Amino acid sequence: MFISVLNLFFAAVIVFLERRNVVVTWAWIMVLLFLPGVGFVLYLILGQNLSRRKLYKMKEEKRGRFHALIEAQRERFRESRINFHDPQMAYYKDMMFMNLTSGNAFYTQDNNLDIFPDGLSKFDALLEDIGKAEHHIHLMYFIVRNDLIGRKIVDALACRAREGVKVRFLYDHIGCSSLPKGFFDQLIASGGHVAAFFPSKLRYINFRVNYRNHRKLAIIDGRYGYIGGLNIGDEYMGLVPRFGYWRDTHLRLQGSAVLQMQAQFMMDWNLAAPYRAFYEDEKYYPHHSYNGKIGAQIVASGPDEELEQIKNGYIKMILAAKESIYIQTPYFIPDDSLLTALRMAAFAGVDIRFMIPSKPDHKMVYWATYSYLHDLLEAGIKCYLYERGFLHAKTIVVDGKVASVGTANVDIRSFKLNFEVNAFIYDTAAAHRLQRIFEADQENCRELTLEAYRKRPLLHRIEESFARLLSPIL
Repeated sequence: MFISVLNLFFAAVIVFLERRNVVVTWAWIMVLLFLPGVGFVLYLILGQNLSRRKLYKMKEEKRGRFHALIEAQRERFRESRINFHDPQMAYYKDMMFMNLTSGNAFYTQDNNLDIFPDGLSKFDALLEDIGKAEHHIHLMYFIVRNDLIGRKIVDALACRAREGVKVRFLYDHIGCSSLPKGFFDQLIASGGHVAAFFPSKLRYINFRVNYRNHRKLAIIDGRYGYIGGLNIGDEYMGLVPRFGYWRDTHLRLQGSAVLQMQAQFMMDWNLAAPYRAFYEDEKYYPHHSYNGKIGAQIVASGPDEELEQIKNGYIKMILAAKESIYIQTPYFIPDDSLLTALRMAAFAGVDIRFMIPSKPDHKMVYWATYSYLHDLLEAGIKCYLYERGFLHAKTIVVDGKVASVGTANVDIRSFKLNFEVNAFIYDTAAAHRLQRIFEADQENCRELTLEAYRKRPLLHRIEESFARLLSPIL
């Protein structure tokens, strides 16, 4: 009786007190009604919104360093006074303006870009840049493992900290829950600083399984910035047999876009750390003349914002497509707006190719992802299952001209619940390189046809249907 009353109470709270998406509301009501007791615990862990006080603190932090620059650039866009290094990028100026207006993403076009298709190349470059750092090293990762690459990174950071380089390491407390207690002791003893994002107040219990910092950023001296899908762990190096080769995409930027990455790190650090970094300190925003020609915007999104900036950026890219859209994501749980945009583009004759891993790392999420493939296949979208190892890349390439690479999956969790960050790249040459990587990955894929999809076993259909019902809260 008590559990039934408790379930009804929480159902009332969800419906009447919390301003949620209607689909999410019904999903939680179903969990509470069909899983008495268990549903209550799940709601405590997964269903809470961020407090208004914390939201206010996060929003206030964002009104800082780039406010005047953003306002000035808005005027330049309105008055068509932006001269594009790549003339073809003028077609996307409305997308740039949208990201600038809704996400405070300053447009820069003096950047150089390196693309890493796996962890081996990315971590080699990162360790080299760490070794050359002169003033500061800022790292932020969702997952850090106590393994070969994890310890190697921390050892390198401790070495630089002992030599006077300012080192800050921000990690997500849930993502790094398996780390031993003293993992960062060497770094801290060497003068480095470490902070956990939204840590547990009770040992082994964290009521913020949602609202995790899923961002992966590394900023070296304010000059080099890393962004993409790779966390720190041996599996991301392809060294864990369960996954085999780990296909991911990570970027290394050099240019003014790195300063936006720096500002994002500082905001996240100041939210999580016991002491604040000097957000406005000019030493963290060095002035350099860069010879790059690549346009970029660093777009962040999270539960601290009413708008879903990265999702809106994805939709804008999709609707701008004239010829092709190439998408890679490990998880695909779209809302109606994104699914509608993909269908519209497909019905308009755009060549859409969609790639996910053939093996799951999270079964419930994978079943939900697989259920949505039917919607894509019926619209004429080509679906590919990556079989060489595990595909973890979060990449969209449109018309071989613009692209997005970052931490956000194409799912509701990334759009609404997690703190994410993506680089939107405006450059024909860079987009072509990412498109060629996709085409090379196709050689390691099995194409899933609508006919083959319809022949899947009955058990798979049941699993997919159940997972899809819960997909808004997965």
